[in-house]
Amino acid sequence: MRVDATSYEDACRAIFPWTTTAESRYVCISTVHMTMEAYDDPGYRRVVNGADLVTPDGMPMVWALRLLVRREQTRVYGPDLTLHVLAEAARLGVPVGFYGGRPEVLKKVLAEAHRRFPEVQVAYAESPPFRPLTDDEKAATVEAINASGARILFVGLGCPKQERWMAEHKGQVRAVMLGVGAAFDFMAGTTRQAPRWMMGAGLEWLFRLVTEPRRLWKRYLKHNPRFVALFLSQLLHLKRFE
Repeated sequence: MRVDATSYEDACRAIFPWTTTAESRYVCISTVHMTMEAYDDPGYRRVVNGADLVTPDGMPMVWALRLLVRREQTRVYGPDLTLHVLAEAARLGVPVGFYGGRPEVLKKVLAEAHRRFPEVQVAYAESPPFRPLTDDEKAATVEAINASGARILFVGLGCPKQERWMAEHKGQVRAVMLGVGAAFDFMAGTTRQAPRWMMGAGLEWLFRLVTEPRRLWKRYLKHNPRFVALFLSQLLHLKRFE
């Protein structure tokens, strides 16, 4: 799976020129979960590799890039990238939209966005149902997003659903779509974020496991050990041929 060596500044420098001509693009925020879903599912791997930008969100992704490509690589964390993009959108007057989250969460996200960035133009916000949409509903959603004038669309449907949604709608939604995952819940304050020291130490997964054990234990048990083993195998393979 592709992961780009980038930064918050580089990501914004890529995203905002796309908004000037209403280009249909999408950005993935990569984690161990995403990587292993891509490893297990070739179709999903094509979705992620087809993105216009794939940022290193989880610290394991950052460490991997440091070892393989770029020693000075830093994290491009989805919730923080959301804030960077919102700040720049407010400064430049670029309309934004939000798609995803429960209705009560989305309401808090909008309030927090306006509190932090009073000048931000929120042109669109929708909390879709959890069930699959009908073809008519899909068409109505695309029409509403495009009619709103939003040039950046934050998509908070969770991995891997949001990446599939963005890939499906590339070429239809005339905006840059950012799959920001849990950023909606963090902005709304409905889910606690790990302390920054735990994030930097790569222990965010442990914090989230402790706070949401019933939902996350299977994911971490399945994905984390395999990621470590497979990456070490990749690294050792590359070292053999240096």
